[in-house]
Amino acid sequence: MFERLFPKRPKETPKLPEPTPQLALGALLVRIAMADRDYRAAEVGAIDRVLSRTFDLKPIEAAKLRATCEALERHAPGTPEFGEILRETVPYDDRFNLALSMWQVLLADGDHAEIEEATLHQIEATMGITPEDSANIKSRALG
Repeated sequence: MFERLFPKRPKETPKLPEPTPQLALGALLVRIAMADRDYRAAEVGAIDRVLSRTFDLKPIEAAKLRATCEALERHAPGTPEFGEILRETVPYDDRFNLALSMWQVLLADGDHAEIEEATLHQIEATMGITPEDSANIKSRALG
């Protein structure tokens, strides 16, 4: 009876842009921040600052990029695909620094949730960060 009154609408998948290094990084930052299912304003601000600093964007441009990345993160492929984009397009030293920026986002809300750290380590692995460098990055971020 309810189906006749309220027919189900087909779910429309929004048309998403092809992932670029900018979008891949932004989506991964959002994924880290959302890993604990508690996406806070401090994390949003940290993501905007990382995007602004990394890509030389004005604050409004960084916020717009983050908003696109939020949509992309919800509907796009998994972490390995984004990590691969960065691994193939960004030199290792820059990926090292990006991983350090990811820790800034993880720590931005004052919480250090285990699921966020596990997500970050998965991202580091897909970006090709060595386990030794991963430990060094964590030490620097927490130190």
